[in-house]
Amino acid sequence: MTMTTIEKIQKQISENPILIYMKGSPKLPSCGFSAQASQLLSQCGVPFAYVDILQNPDIRAELPRYANWPTFPQLWVDGELVGGCDIMIEMFQAGELQALIKETASKYQTA
Repeated sequence: MTMTTIEKIQKQISENPILIYMKGSPKLPSCGFSAQASQLLSQCGVPFAYVDILQNPDIRAELPRYANWPTFPQLWVDGELVGGCDIMIEMFQAGELQALIKETASKYQTA
């Protein structure tokens, strides 16, 4: 039985406590916003998962509807949509992003 795109998205989100949907990869981002967003995550010093939506056109098409968020990148933490690049920058500048990422990572390391 093949998974639907929505099931695939739900599985990715549930299996990866810190997940970014982006264009390209953290090492080779394909857009400025994805580059900025993955850089901010990297600065939090915790490993995170990513999905390259350019390699997954089905996810690229479905995720905005599923998330009710039209743009990429999208950061998901602990099953919740945090937001895109602008929100990540604001949170990072306020120190909130680092706290959220570290807290989530430590929660799953002990689990």
